[in-house]
Amino acid sequence: MDSVDQENPIQGRRQQVHHGSTEQCVGNDSSSSAIRRLKSAVTRNCRFLIPSCFRRPSSSGLPISLSPPAITVYQVWPGKNVFFLDGRVICGPDPRGLILTAIAVLLSERILLADVVDPSWKHPVLIAVFSIALAAAVIATLLLTATRDPGIVPRSRTSPPLEADTSAGTGTRSRRIVIDGVEMEQKYCRICENFRPPRSSHCAICDNCVNKFDHHCHWIGQCIGLRNYRLYLLLITLALAFYTHTLAFSVRRIRVQLGTAAGAGLLGLLRSWPEMVALAAFSSMAVWLLACLLVYHVFLATKNQTSHETHKGQYRSSHNPYDRGVLRNFRECLFEKLPPPRVDFRAVAQPNLIGSAATTLAFSQFTIHSGG
Repeated sequence: MDSVDQENPIQGRRQQVHHGSTEQCVGNDSSSSAIRRLKSAVTRNCRFLIPSCFRRPSSSGLPISLSPPAITVYQVWPGKNVFFLDGRVICGPDPRGLILTAIAVLLSERILLADVVDPSWKHPVLIAVFSIALAAAVIATLLLTATRDPGIVPRSRTSPPLEADTSAGTGTRSRRIVIDGVEMEQKYCRICENFRPPRSSHCAICDNCVNKFDHHCHWIGQCIGLRNYRLYLLLITLALAFYTHTLAFSVRRIRVQLGTAAGAGLLGLLRSWPEMVALAAFSSMAVWLLACLLVYHVFLATKNQTSHETHKGQYRSSHNPYDRGVLRNFRECLFEKLPPPRVDFRAVAQPNLIGSAATTLAFSQFTIHSGG
């Protein structure tokens, strides 16, 4: 009995050590699982900050998000757009024009405040505040125009109907539709694999069909279509007001400096105030171009016509079926309620779209590796 009692404490201590190591392992597992849960939560909540073009690809070659949920439409969209905020913001493929435009506005405002506005003028603070407000409005409208869905048409994976006509010369499919008594040709888009809605066109830069396509603006980096045309007109108007304000006070300051610089002349002013002279020259050019652009688009709005339709001569042989008079055209262009986006980029992607994206990605990778 005494020997058994002497062995029991040793066995008890071994059992305690074993249980202690087990509890330590359980504690390590629970802490590691907590770390994994924390990492997953951070990834899930912050992945929308990463642009879609920088997402980590999966082993299958498909772009996926950083967390396990189902693949959404914007992650496998065949177009060339770049998405932010988990598909809530859509931008064009080339942001250089947008960046240059924003830099031009901000730099003009900086020179105006630093070199043009004279504290000895009457109400200099009011002039500066008004200029800052115009610059902020221009930047805000610029970003809204560049990050809004212009009216992208959904893609289809179904074959065209058999009754669709095929031109013998070009091999393009089309069909005839009647709009307000005018027979028009509706073309089939081989890239989007559907019949384009009336007044839409395929943008080669963004690689999308856009409803009521006007043009692709390189200074904004986005297509101008049905859903951002009003913002585009507002941007032109605000930019024209901003640069008119800048030009007026730049010329006023130049005149004051020429009057006080005893025979220095324009060359002396250019040596002493190069930023102010450059701002006046740039503002005059911007005012001229923006004024011509605004007049042109106002003229198109009165006829309910787009730049693309005018360039293609869409209504040379027939009248414009969308022209309903100047007042109704203006009301439709500026005040009618816009339709919602036709593509829900945050929805779960269908298998046919995922398969199409995989085929496109595999073909592009094969072309790159083969040197094509």
